[in-house]
Amino acid sequence: MPQGQPTVVPDDGLTTRQRRNRALVMVHTGVGKGKSTAAFGMALRAWNQGWPIGVFQFVKSAKWKVGEENALKALGETGKGGTVTWNKMGEGWSWIQREVAEGEQSHEDKAREGWEQVKRDLAEERYAFYVLDEFAYLLHWGWIDVEEVVEVLRNRPGRQHVVITGRNAPQALVDFADLVTDMSKVKHPMDAGQKGQRGIEW
Repeated sequence: MPQGQPTVVPDDGLTTRQRRNRALVMVHTGVGKGKSTAAFGMALRAWNQGWPIGVFQFVKSAKWKVGEENALKALGETGKGGTVTWNKMGEGWSWIQREVAEGEQSHEDKAREGWEQVKRDLAEERYAFYVLDEFAYLLHWGWIDVEEVVEVLRNRPGRQHVVITGRNAPQALVDFADLVTDMSKVKHPMDAGQKGQRGIEW
């Protein structure tokens, strides 16, 4: 298995093993397709290691049954790998910020509630691997303060990996994260008027 060679060895007082096992914050951003897909691929690896996984979907509608949800939940129930908990924090709304009916909780309030749950789970070290799917949108819209997020992630206890997806990840998050991938777009079927399809988008 290729291990890779670091280009820099930091003067942090840690051994190679300690540094290798340090928990990471990862960001998948950019306008290209595949940010969430890549995060769920990492979740598969986490499941294989027997790690408890917490998925928090912040923007995709709770009514949208994505394939990764069914697959990861089924794997989590086998007892062969890690457990999988799937939390839908953006019920009834998607990338388009739809109007809220009178008396209903606002999308921003729902998003904030979701973040508060993530904070509680991090404090309790409930999961070893977190997917905060489409969370970057909330930071970009200003619904959740990026400096607060960075501070919470910086001070999270134990060994908890966190991957955040979504376009327009704020620079403060990018600067803080250990791994950042900006997915660019070269071509997409939607450019030619083709909508998403089964097995590709969901």
